[in-house]
Amino acid sequence: MEKLISWVEIPAADFQRAVKFYNKVLKLDMKGEDYGTEKMACFPSGEGAIVMAEGYAPSKNGVIVSLLVPDSIDLTVARIEENGGKLTHPKTKIEAEGMGYFAVFLDIEGNRIGLHEKL
Repeated sequence: MEKLISWVEIPAADFQRAVKFYNKVLKLDMKGEDYGTEKMACFPSGEGAIVMAEGYAPSKNGVIVSLLVPDSIDLTVARIEENGGKLTHPKTKIEAEGMGYFAVFLDIEGNRIGLHEKL
């Protein structure tokens, strides 16, 4: 099965702070681009971006996008907390065979984001 998510936009109120947060948490090196009325920092995988533009507002009640962790949920949660994020749902085994684990956190912009760790 192909991936179902082709693009994800995570809203930011403080663009530089959000880019720095995701770079540290996911061990990335995203660079922000300023397009006048919109700022965007694209994920290196080409699947989405951190975005600051009119009509984009961080929310803890919005859609949950789950990000594949670069190492483990435990290590990623430690980086999240070190960088101002907050775990809202602890690491939990996904009941479907071989699917791994998930957790949910609030990023520093107030977005509710999921984490996925494959087995």
